[in-house]
Amino acid sequence: MPSPPRDLPVWALAVACLRAGTPVALLCVLRSAGSSPGRQGFKMAVAEAETAGSIGGGIMEHKFVELARQRLRAGDAGPLLRPQIHRREAPADRSGMMCSGEQDVLLWPLVPADLARVAAIEHALKMNTGGYLTVSPDAGLRFGADAPPTASGESEADFYTYRPGPAWHYLERLGFRDHLTIVGAGHVSLALSKVAATLNFELTVLDDRPDLPTLAANDAAHHRRVIAYENVAAEIPAGPHQYVVVMTVGYRTDAMVLRHLLAHARQGRSYRYLGVMGSTAKVAELRQGLQEAGFSAAEIARLRGPIGLPINSQTPEEIAISIAAELIQERRNAALNQE
Repeated sequence: MPSPPRDLPVWALAVACLRAGTPVALLCVLRSAGSSPGRQGFKMAVAEAETAGSIGGGIMEHKFVELARQRLRAGDAGPLLRPQIHRREAPADRSGMMCSGEQDVLLWPLVPADLARVAAIEHALKMNTGGYLTVSPDAGLRFGADAPPTASGESEADFYTYRPGPAWHYLERLGFRDHLTIVGAGHVSLALSKVAATLNFELTVLDDRPDLPTLAANDAAHHRRVIAYENVAAEIPAGPHQYVVVMTVGYRTDAMVLRHLLAHARQGRSYRYLGVMGSTAKVAELRQGLQEAGFSAAEIARLRGPIGLPINSQTPEEIAISIAAELIQERRNAALNQE
């Protein structure tokens, strides 16, 4: 089965507790900066005997879990928003950690009236239909399929929006933020799919070969399609959270796919990551062919290859790990550039 979005266990526990009449609270990182162990959007559901998710771990998380349980036992339904500074020398709001970052953590006790909204969030994550979560002291916790008015005009990159202050407001697009498309469904594709399924990517696998055993066996992908590679660009949406890995059956089809994708990017529809699997010699020949096809040096420079961090990988599983590591590196570098 394809992996659900990372937050599903959090909301599933919250729903189960609310239905059982068991007190439960939501912990959520509304803001993070620097070397914070809990990044913006990290969540936990906390009940007396069970938790799901994480807000970063360590002593800080332990203290918030205990605080949430104390407030639940006392019947305190008021929200609490606390900054956490991960520096020993901080004059206040020290978290007990020394990683030099900061994060604002919200403790939001859930009440029976929240059940319908929380259940709708759980269902949207199970079905991968997305939606928008909003939390504020005035409006409470809300969920909707469409962007609320406060989100109008925001760019696709704004997956989380936080307005600090006494009238703070938090907005999050639920579901997968990052999408990985693997063009080619062979053995390395299957291995990469299994690894990527653990990394909170929505995963699509494309191939032009019907009845391919490794495509049929790929139960980690959310979407599997047999296509004509001439139409590959229409199958992959562009955007800052789109990652594309090309690993078709051979040089000819790799070259065809890359021509179509780079031509698509030429129209201003680029991808966060576009890479091709192959040896140094093969990738050099692919680049030469793209140059002869009229692509500029700047356009060709967008292509990553050979892909994968250099760990001397040989088996499909090892190659998959090296590629997944490079995808993680790109994702984290992109996040650092936005801070």
